[in-house]
Amino acid sequence: MSRRRGVFVTGTDTDVGKTEVGRSVVRLLRSEGLSVGVMKPIETGVGEQGPLDAWALREAAGVEDPIEKICPQQFALPAAPTVAAEDENRTVDLDCILDAYQDLRARYDFVWVEGAGGLLVPATDTLCMADLANQLALPILLVVRASLGTINHTLLSLAELEHRNLECAGVVISHAAGPTSAADLKNLSALRRALGERLLGELPHLGPAEEPPRGWMDLDRLVDA
Repeated sequence: MSRRRGVFVTGTDTDVGKTEVGRSVVRLLRSEGLSVGVMKPIETGVGEQGPLDAWALREAAGVEDPIEKICPQQFALPAAPTVAAEDENRTVDLDCILDAYQDLRARYDFVWVEGAGGLLVPATDTLCMADLANQLALPILLVVRASLGTINHTLLSLAELEHRNLECAGVVISHAAGPTSAADLKNLSALRRALGERLLGELPHLGPAEEPPRGWMDLDRLVDA
């Protein structure tokens, strides 16, 4: 298996299931014998328990990296990073993010980097999430929701990637929101046709202890350089 050094994960929106997809893919990567580092560069809505998305990725990867390395920028307000930072009279420290990523990249076969929200969410005052992926020199994996509206959101996001000349590693459909209606299932059929070979996997809604079905993700295509 040839190896990418990593991927930057973004969504068509917030709460599309990026972290749930991340946990499942990271476990698959580990099962193939790869050492996997994980990173959530910026997490907002952080409470007393810390950055929950970052903790979930850390657990899936089975690593002992300090949570401050995995998630170097943490903010309490559940808002866009620049808004949450401003609420605390802070700014997002890009150098801190880049340093943490380079450290992880040097120590692991593959680094899974999860962005906040969608492509155009502001990461700093001058950069959006798409720019951050470009700064890290990583291809982008797009996680999309299974519910109504996903065709428009998905195709707009893919058009933005093409406009910015950024590499798209592929698309994963997430059923994180729960059971899919009959209408949504028909809608998804149209989306699958539109995506063609760009569709790498489809993660069904999972219960607390439920494992994804075998073969849900085309892992070879994700890591194939």
